[in-house]
Amino acid sequence: MDIRGFEVVSSFEDAQINLPQRTTAESAGYDIECAETVTINPGEVKIVPTGIKAFMAYNEFLAIHIRSSIGIKRHIMLANCTGIIDSDYYNNEDNEGHILLGLYNLGTEAVTLEKGERVAQGIFTKYLVANDDEANGIRRGGIGSTN
Repeated sequence: MDIRGFEVVSSFEDAQINLPQRTTAESAGYDIECAETVTINPGEVKIVPTGIKAFMAYNEFLAIHIRSSIGIKRHIMLANCTGIIDSDYYNNEDNEGHILLGLYNLGTEAVTLEKGERVAQGIFTKYLVANDDEANGIRRGGIGSTN
């Protein structure tokens, strides 16, 4: 069985979504593309679909970061600075684990991101838990589902 990877969510099966890939042999991040063309106005936050979901081991998460060229040249940042995709987000009941990007336009002009444009990168990361840690059993859902 595969330990970690990406799949296309069912609602985007026929949308010709590219699974994230690393660009070079020493790249840490997997480039993530927009699943649709979107325009983000100055000062606006827009939820942008990727059409993908990620699976990983229980002690890992996928950290989502904006690509530096998008941040520096296009003035777009993640609204939450770094996205955290937990392993139990995969195939959740609310949205199948669809990775959505909350993008914020810091600039003074509208920015259009084209379908297939690489806007973010995902880095698989291991984490540790504290002694005597007990999860409280909250059901995983979409953005902000754990309050």
